[in-house]
Amino acid sequence: MGEHHDTPSRIVAAARTCVGARFRVQGRDPAVGLDCVGLAAFAYRAAGAVLTLPSGYALRGGDVRDMTDRLTANGFATVPDGLAIPGDLRVLRPGARQLHFAILGGTGFIHADLALRRIVERPGPPPWPVLGTWRWRPDADRERR
Repeated sequence: MGEHHDTPSRIVAAARTCVGARFRVQGRDPAVGLDCVGLAAFAYRAAGAVLTLPSGYALRGGDVRDMTDRLTANGFATVPDGLAIPGDLRVLRPGARQLHFAILGGTGFIHADLALRRIVERPGPPPWPVLGTWRWRPDADRERR
């Protein structure tokens, strides 16, 4: 990672500052509310990512191919499960036709909890199927320019 060795810790630290923020569909500001996309955007931007985000999406009906294309376009690369580290983005399927982002925090994950209506950090692995793990590559932004 070279000069970016602290990037994962910056991502996790930024995500943790959002714990307790209220859940809000398509929320992008911790002061007003966040959803899982807003949480990921906030945390990765704190580490220097320049992200283009979807808007106008429904709570259900996520398309895995579209999500994969967006993550790749934003400088993320897939990571084999056994190589995941804190700061990586986990893509989950909490329900039929539903996609969800969570940020790995070391001993658990940070995510926008719809049931609790807030951003939380939970210990252990997510209780939902994992569709993939992604890592932001800081140099990818420069490569795309």
